[in-house]
Amino acid sequence: MTINLPLRYPLDIMAVSVEMRDATVLLGGRPVLREASFTLEEGEHVCILGPNGSGKSTIVRLISGDLFPLYREPAAVRLFGQERWDLFELRNRLGIVSDTLQSRQAAGGESVLDTILSGFYGGVGLPLRGAPETWMDKKAREAARLLGIEEILDRRAGTLSSGQMRRALAARALVHDPGTLLLDEPYTSLDLAARHVFSEKVRGLAGRGHTIVLVTHELSEIPPEMDRVILVKDGRILADGPKDRVLSSDLISLLFDIPVIVRNEDGRFRAVPV
Repeated sequence: MTINLPLRYPLDIMAVSVEMRDATVLLGGRPVLREASFTLEEGEHVCILGPNGSGKSTIVRLISGDLFPLYREPAAVRLFGQERWDLFELRNRLGIVSDTLQSRQAAGGESVLDTILSGFYGGVGLPLRGAPETWMDKKAREAARLLGIEEILDRRAGTLSSGQMRRALAARALVHDPGTLLLDEPYTSLDLAARHVFSEKVRGLAGRGHTIVLVTHELSEIPPEMDRVILVKDGRILADGPKDRVLSSDLISLLFDIPVIVRNEDGRFRAVPV
């Protein structure tokens, strides 16, 4: 059973980015997501929170078009009001930063500038054919400046630190100015300083009007700008609602199967075992 807590604003005043209705996914014959239902609205800042193996990555792959749910009518997943999408067209509406993407991109020999430019084509590790158009180069450099990496554009992606690579991928995700950013465990492998820098960049992007969908297993990684939290456990949506009501001691204890006290410290939440 999903605990649906009342939101603080009417959903019908905003356009829908993602609609998921009773979405079920089988991998190896085993259900990894079970009848998941939620709606993400344009302009929302939403965190999807759950322990490792809870089904968060499956939800990310559904949204990104890398995975498909069991067939049903009407469709279990609609993105930006449509059931079917050309993958390259979808990439122009949705920017993605993930640990998996970072591993793939870092394995290539592209420069940071080419890594950012590849966001126009939706590919990973694909060489650009010929020189990019002037407007593309300009947009790539603007995105790099926004993320504070304009001085390393000539470096090879494989030589960057984890924090620098995260910011390069964020610039790649932003280069075509998508309305929605999907950040899948964006702080993985980052040290304390890099986490702080990238967290501040995420807060800045939220303030610029981008819809942010943050996927994480850490309460402390949820920035104050997040409006809403969706809890995922054992392939099911456990709770969905405003952050200050979903991040309660009882619900977080249930989510992680350990008794905790959740504390709100100036908009940042953390769980303390008891």
